[in-house]
Amino acid sequence: MAANPNIYLVGPMGAGKTTIGRRIAGLKGMQFVDSDHEIEKRTGVDISFIFDMEGEEGFRKRERKMIAELCELDNTVLATGGGAVVDNSTRDLLSARGVVVYLQTSLEQQLARTRNATNRPLLDGNDDIEGTLQRLMTERDPLYRDIADLVVATGNQQARRLAREIVEQLETIGSA
Repeated sequence: MAANPNIYLVGPMGAGKTTIGRRIAGLKGMQFVDSDHEIEKRTGVDISFIFDMEGEEGFRKRERKMIAELCELDNTVLATGGGAVVDNSTRDLLSARGVVVYLQTSLEQQLARTRNATNRPLLDGNDDIEGTLQRLMTERDPLYRDIADLVVATGNQQARRLAREIVEQLETIGSA
C-alpha cells in the first residue's frame, strides 16, 4: 500500500463522515471528497430527488459508479454515503484501494444529528425514524466492520479532536 493511502470513511448517516473527513484531510494535507455531494454536483439534483425518480436501486447504481471513479484519485479522504457498503463491489473496491475507517455512532447520536435533516431519503416522510435507523444499523454494521481497518466510536467528541485521534491511530497502525 502507498505511503499515504486514500482514507475512506464509512458509517451510518449522522456519524459525521463529512465533517470529520474534512478535518482529517486538512490535518494530512489531502483533498476531501464526499460521494453524495459529488453525485449531486454532477446530476444537478439532490439525493432525495434521485431516490424519488430512480428508487434506491437507481441511486445505488449511481453511487457505485461514483465511488469507483473517486477511488481512482490519489491523496484523498472520501466520505461515502451511509448505504454505500450494501454493494459488494463497492465494499471490495474500498478495501482494496485504501484504508477504511468506520465511524460508529449510537442510535441516540444519529437521531439527534438527523432530526431536522431534509436530505435523508430513507427518513423523509418516515413515521418511525428510530425504527428505520435501528434496522439500517442492524443490516449495515456487519458490513462496515467487515471492511474497516479502524473502528472509531464518534460519541460526543468535537470533530477536530476526533480527526486528530483518527490520524494518530492510523499512523500507529501504519496505515496512513
